[in-house]
Amino acid sequence: MTFKLWLNPEHGRSLLELTESSGAELAWASYWCDNANMWIAPRIGLPDLPFVPIPRFPGIEEGRTLGAWKARHVAAWTEGRPFVWFEDEPDATECIAGEPDVAEHLLVEIDPMTGLTDEHLASAATWLRALAR
Repeated sequence: MTFKLWLNPEHGRSLLELTESSGAELAWASYWCDNANMWIAPRIGLPDLPFVPIPRFPGIEEGRTLGAWKARHVAAWTEGRPFVWFEDEPDATECIAGEPDVAEHLLVEIDPMTGLTDEHLASAATWLRALAR
């Protein structure tokens, strides 16, 4: 299987600045799981990060959609802690909101064709600052 992945080397620094300014923890919430630490992190200047263990999608009968399957595991992994989630699965917003006992959160919808932007990061920073008050 081959993937084409466009990475912005500035994203690592920007994400680290977001965590430093807000006190948030940075983690991967991706089907890449720990592979993100090997393939993505060093290319954008991030250290190894914790990751949400998302098992292989079991199909629509159990997992419903990719967004629903991922949302189920993200919600469980956060264990009631507030969180920001940058996500490009189109149904993730409604799926995470429907998870039982999901913590207060901000899901920042990312268009996979444009990727993470300064506006996305600013939105997360604003939400995290408001949460800290």
